[in-house]
Amino acid sequence: MFEVNSKIETKTLINESQYFPDRLIEYLHRINDYFGCLPKPHLSQLSKLIGRNEADVFGVASFYHHFKIVDHTPLKKITTLRICNGFSCCMAGSRELAQSLSQELSTNSNINIVDAPCVGRCEQAPVAVLHQYPIINATTQKVLSSIAENNISHPPASDKRNQFSLNEVVHQHNGQIKISETINPDWVGLKAYKRNGGFNLLESLRKGDMSKSSIIDELIASKLRGLGGAGFSAGRKWDIVSKHTGPRYLVANLDEGEPGTFKDRNYLERDPHRFLEGLLIAAYIVGISRCFIYLRDEYHGCRQVLSDAIRQIEEAGIIDRGFIDLRRGAGAYICGEESALIESIEGKRGEPRHRPPYVAETGLFGHPSLVHNFETLFWIRDIIKHGSNWFTSHGRRDRSGLRSFSMSGRIKSPGVKLAPAGITLHELIEEYCGGMQAEHELYGYLPGGASGGILPARLNNIPLDFDTLSQYGCFIGSAAIVVMSHIDKARDAATNAMAFFADESCGQCSPCRIGTGRALNLMHAEKWDQESLGDLISVLRDASICGLGQAAPNVIESVNRFFSSEVINDE
Repeated sequence: MFEVNSKIETKTLINESQYFPDRLIEYLHRINDYFGCLPKPHLSQLSKLIGRNEADVFGVASFYHHFKIVDHTPLKKITTLRICNGFSCCMAGSRELAQSLSQELSTNSNINIVDAPCVGRCEQAPVAVLHQYPIINATTQKVLSSIAENNISHPPASDKRNQFSLNEVVHQHNGQIKISETINPDWVGLKAYKRNGGFNLLESLRKGDMSKSSIIDELIASKLRGLGGAGFSAGRKWDIVSKHTGPRYLVANLDEGEPGTFKDRNYLERDPHRFLEGLLIAAYIVGISRCFIYLRDEYHGCRQVLSDAIRQIEEAGIIDRGFIDLRRGAGAYICGEESALIESIEGKRGEPRHRPPYVAETGLFGHPSLVHNFETLFWIRDIIKHGSNWFTSHGRRDRSGLRSFSMSGRIKSPGVKLAPAGITLHELIEEYCGGMQAEHELYGYLPGGASGGILPARLNNIPLDFDTLSQYGCFIGSAAIVVMSHIDKARDAATNAMAFFADESCGQCSPCRIGTGRALNLMHAEKWDQESLGDLISVLRDASICGLGQAAPNVIESVNRFFSSEVINDE
């Protein structure tokens, strides 16, 4: 039985001597983790504690999918069961799993079943998450057993792994990052990481052994680009931000919300200090005052790994306490957009900002900000250590560098595949994924998650990299590749993607808020109304504030261009 004194209870749950308004989402999580929801009396008390009005606090809390506002304090904790409806999980039977569990749990009032967007475990599909406990390769019996055993917390991770080497993955393991059959793989702790040369480069830089300008030049020469999807030159970004007057902030984007993407989680679960060293190198070169890491809420195990890894480098004196601030997302795909992410860190609704000004000039708390995807920072140590020529020596068909492909769908061996830029889908499937699943023939594929469009099997030999897919109306984005076979339909993949966009639209601009929903309704028809869809495509592209609305029509155009027989009813 919960206490009824919401004032005392809220202060106890927040448990801080000083309250910071920008930490609102962190405080909401503490209440939500305890009750499984956000009781209105506690939200009212929280608004008084942090000095923000109730309407503001309620407005922020209602924006994020992982918060459920209720009128009264529950007598017993509410446990949420999220069943992933990402397309990879749907192909693996998540729809049938959801139906089965809805019937089995119809009389259990303590379990709140939620149809959830991609949870970032596509290589382990289908996936369900019981509060914070991921159930991989989920079956009805697995989920029911987890409920009976009250498995609601992510199992603890252990820092006992001896090493993880990107160079070895490429040259000794054929680009294979093995799928973990557990949900708490070992990670490389600080002692093991330093034993293998970790943080030597950072120390050398701090001693002045290399100039800051030479590091930026090396990074530009490597052609490393943003690996979250935007593809902007990492070195140029460092140069731009470093020229703005400080204080400057660094924001690491670990939201990884693009459906089909799971590369960042796989790397983080194995080698967090490689990422942290890359982050600290960037911070040193650019002159950063403080770093913020924004981690998607679905990655509960990663949160423990990062918290422990940050504590290790604080205790070792590598950074001052508080230099790195780990922030927790709350279930909002739009927060993968850099300005929306910054709004979220500031404790606001994650709504994209109008630009200009750009975040490099006016970012977090109004200061110049260097915003990077996790994987971009993960590569920094190796590129500087081995040299830009080492990185650019990889590649096929006149492309350079390495790409981490999140491979899922109808293939024998899903997972993260570290392969040369410019590789084709055919080569990825045959050389890295063990081929198609038995009795399945390639039909099509999503080259860049839900946003990147859909390509047919006949285009399985085009190079996969930045800028190579634009002539087909597609893009590689985060390199999340979902492979379809002859038993799948492209229109189903497109409808799944549009349902995702409609649900994840922040609602700030009406073209996206209304347009994605209307497009979804039209896409349910057996024969698509091409004139109406064409009008919506134009409005979404021309009038949406951010990339969500602008990219949402890609799947419609892909189906019309490459799979038109699925949406034309020839009577």
